[in-house]
Amino acid sequence: MNQRLARLLISAYPHWWRQRYGVEFEALLLAESGGFGNLADVARSAIRERIISPNGPDEPAFPFGLVATRPSAFLPVAMSLMALSVVIFHLFVYGIAREADEGTAAHIWQILMAGQLPLLALFVIKWLPRAPRYSLCVLATQVSAALASMAPVYLLKL
Repeated sequence: MNQRLARLLISAYPHWWRQRYGVEFEALLLAESGGFGNLADVARSAIRERIISPNGPDEPAFPFGLVATRPSAFLPVAMSLMALSVVIFHLFVYGIAREADEGTAAHIWQILMAGQLPLLALFVIKWLPRAPRYSLCVLATQVSAALASMAPVYLLKL
């Protein structure tokens, strides 16, 4: 591998990484044969470093965006909001009138609220140890959405 290509590959890494490892990594790249597989690995690693810790190793390993966009993070919020919309739609169409039997809306609400519990457990098990600060923010959002869905049911005694 020529020196120009090695420096180009190293420039893809974040600044803090180049400061810390640049000289040694350049020597390693110059010593290697530089096949296509090695080039792809170096490029993939550079992208990964830019995504996971763009500002240095002291920054959290998982940024908030990465934690919040996991399905186990946003699906419980979406399910709570869907349950809330079922309650609001039912109130809009049928009013507050009590029914002798739980209707379809109540069953859908129960399925949506109970169905998110395994997702919440998965999120807590997987992300709380890895990124505690950000996962607590996501958990607060999830709990707030669940409480927002439960509030009309509790307050109107549906």
